[in-house]
Amino acid sequence: MSLPDPEPLPPLPNLAPLPFWRYFARLLPLILLWLVMAGLLAWLLYARAWWSEESDRADMREWVDNTRIFRKTLAELTREHVELLLDETPPPDHANRLKNKRDEIAEQIRAMTEPPRVYSAQLPLFPEVYKLEVDYARVSAPAGRDTTPIRWESPKPKPGGHARAQLHTLTFEPPLGRPDATAVIRLEYRLHTYHQMQKQQDEFQFWQTVTASVLIPTTLFVAWLVLRFLKRERARELVRLRTAHATEHRERALLQAQVAHQIAEQELLETQVKQQAAEQASEELSRKILQQELDSARLESRAAEAEKAALELKSQLYASIGIMAGSYAHNIKNLLVRPNDLLSRCIDANGTTHEQQGMLQEVKNTLGTVTERLQQILRTVRRDPSNAEVTRVDLVGLVRESERTWAEMGRDKWKIAITANLGSEPLWVNGDLSHLQQAIENLVFNARDATFEMRNYLRDEAKREPDPAVRRKKLLDAAAWKGEVALLVARDGDAVVLEVRDNGIGMTEEVRENCLKTHFTTKRDNALYEGYSAGMGLGLSFVAVVLEHHGAKLEIESAPHRGTTFRMRFPLIA
Repeated sequence: MSLPDPEPLPPLPNLAPLPFWRYFARLLPLILLWLVMAGLLAWLLYARAWWSEESDRADMREWVDNTRIFRKTLAELTREHVELLLDETPPPDHANRLKNKRDEIAEQIRAMTEPPRVYSAQLPLFPEVYKLEVDYARVSAPAGRDTTPIRWESPKPKPGGHARAQLHTLTFEPPLGRPDATAVIRLEYRLHTYHQMQKQQDEFQFWQTVTASVLIPTTLFVAWLVLRFLKRERARELVRLRTAHATEHRERALLQAQVAHQIAEQELLETQVKQQAAEQASEELSRKILQQELDSARLESRAAEAEKAALELKSQLYASIGIMAGSYAHNIKNLLVRPNDLLSRCIDANGTTHEQQGMLQEVKNTLGTVTERLQQILRTVRRDPSNAEVTRVDLVGLVRESERTWAEMGRDKWKIAITANLGSEPLWVNGDLSHLQQAIENLVFNARDATFEMRNYLRDEAKREPDPAVRRKKLLDAAAWKGEVALLVARDGDAVVLEVRDNGIGMTEEVRENCLKTHFTTKRDNALYEGYSAGMGLGLSFVAVVLEHHGAKLEIESAPHRGTTFRMRFPLIA
């Protein structure tokens, strides 16, 4: 194999920017000189701008330290008060001395702050004091001794807007001579008038101008020196790069000769590798065919699983629709009980009396309510159960209407007392009026059935009593027993609590855990009462679905033969 001819010398590439570290060391003295000059001017500007404020703070500190109203300064009075507070062996008149010392400090503070307050608008050099206090928060005095701050605050309001920036707070700790106690004197004041502040601002702007006039030419001069230095370094780097480029070309020619020999060896190796590759390709082809067959089998399995999941989803959807329709039919059946009862009483009566006319009118009103409710139910059935018609609902008014609807029937027909404990103020929640109304009625009917079961239980227990006298007494007690259903609506923080409580048969722990499941019921064998059919296990499951869509939480408290309480918490809205 012939060696390739050496390549001609390629053109010199564009010169890359010089590395920073190559010339930073040479520019370091110039940069340090510029930084020192800039820092010195900045320090002079800062010192010129803020020396006045430090002087003012020193003046105010001296005013607090040296003012003597009762021949003592505020710091001396504070030290004496702290010594009295920390006195471990107080004399008999210690309490009076403490009180007198607090009064003396308060009078000292008032006397110090009264002249500046009176002449604040007349003498410009007088400070405006807004608060002066002595704080004993870090004095660990025995229990029972008053360590509250002694404070004076000006009745004059603090300035607002831009003038609020002129407020200053001076805080210092006077020497007390005790390492275990520290008192703090805090002063809030405004010392400068507008003319003084304007003068300071003018001086600050002047020095800013001086600083800029010095820094800008200096910066330009430094920049010119840096550019000049960079050009010189770039020219030197170009010469060095050309020399290195020619050396690299000679080394590349030698390297090409070595590479040609290696290429010959590699061609031989490649021939062997190609043979191995052909064998591997054959094996890979066989493996891919097997993999495709396996993927085809997996796809068929996944398709079957997807079809099965779709069938299960459709089945669940149909089941949910059936549950919703069944729950509405269940509520309509309960709602028609009262009109049917009134019609039976009217048919059995002889003649048409005034009372019968009232009952007939009540039948008419109730049937009108049934018609309106039926329209609501039909509209609800036609739409997606999770897409409720959300409006603002007053739970107090809704429960009051339910109590007014079912209280008379509970008393006359069911022989139970339905009462409501409601406040006078409305409590609003976001919800579907039809869903909430049916949920409350389902809970009331469930409580009614529980009282029926409790009455039957008491009668059965009395009949099983072997002693005739005791059996007679228990039968009388069972006959006198009254079922109770209590409704409660109250506010609990940011929630509205709705409770439905009964004194019925109650639930075991197993029944309580499963009572919200669809088609779960205990009424098929023991809840028959004067023509009422057994439950279908839809009422409480419908209540659970409604509460979930309304973002409400349900709590159930129950025990066998001790009644049941359903407690619902709805988010309160304004």
